[in-house]
Amino acid sequence: MILLTNPLLFKILPSPPRAMALFPFVLVEEVDDKYDKVLINHEKIHLRQQLEMLIVPFYLAYLGHYIVQLIRFKEHHKAYMNIVFEREAYQNESDLEYLRKRKIWGFWKYWSK
Repeated sequence: MILLTNPLLFKILPSPPRAMALFPFVLVEEVDDKYDKVLINHEKIHLRQQLEMLIVPFYLAYLGHYIVQLIRFKEHHKAYMNIVFEREAYQNESDLEYLRKRKIWGFWKYWSK
């Protein structure tokens, strides 16, 4: 994992997130965010998901799932929170040992919920 703070990408996004995982990078908006263990763990979960899906297919699946959820909920935040990859990351971000015990393709169990 390569941690970058205050990247240019965050300056051009209309409403940037606090952090973003773009393999092999974790981008954080504020310098202090790099010390937020829960936030960084959330992004590390995404890095693992990206690796498991061989990176590019992850982004396609992520976007596809977001579009399906946006059609379903007709609202960005609800759609985002129901992306299968986000569901796994949010549910387990506080467990700093999660990645040690997580099984491969751990996001799969969140697909049908």
